[in-house]
Amino acid sequence: MRKLAIIGVFFLTLIGCSSSIEDYKNTTPAFNLFEYFDGEVKAWGMVQDYTGKQTRRFDVDIKGTVVGSVITLDEDFLFDDGETQKRIWTITRLEDGSYQGTAGDVVGIASGREEGNALNWVYDLNVDVGDSTYVLTLDDWLFRQDEKRAFNLTSMRKFGVEVGRISIFFEKQD
Repeated sequence: MRKLAIIGVFFLTLIGCSSSIEDYKNTTPAFNLFEYFDGEVKAWGMVQDYTGKQTRRFDVDIKGTVVGSVITLDEDFLFDDGETQKRIWTITRLEDGSYQGTAGDVVGIASGREEGNALNWVYDLNVDVGDSTYVLTLDDWLFRQDEKRAFNLTSMRKFGVEVGRISIFFEKQD
């Protein structure tokens, strides 16, 4: 029983260690999702499995269009094995400053919030692997570095267990 109590305290401690979007409130430059992604952005990234082994690399061309409180992100992916993929996000800024978004391979509605130089974006994504499709929960953390550059760290989870990570580097085009 004592071992079980010690393990329980350990896991509760770990849960309390995760970062919160409020941790970035006083950081600069402000992320400003609509301003950063309005226009053309190039991105480069990689996917890693649960051991940290790189499994894929990719390039992304992103075209963002803002109309009022909605931004549409048209994303064209090219993977290192030649596979191409398209995702079109429709993201709405809500009155409280948070975001909701949809895309063809997103299950339900994505939700996000920004504070300071950070944007946290959480959603369930249909991911094709071979002949199977898995629904993974993605927890995206985007950070604005400067006027042109931002990066993204994503944890991919299934049943609460991390099964992979994605790292992406963005550069806004002139």
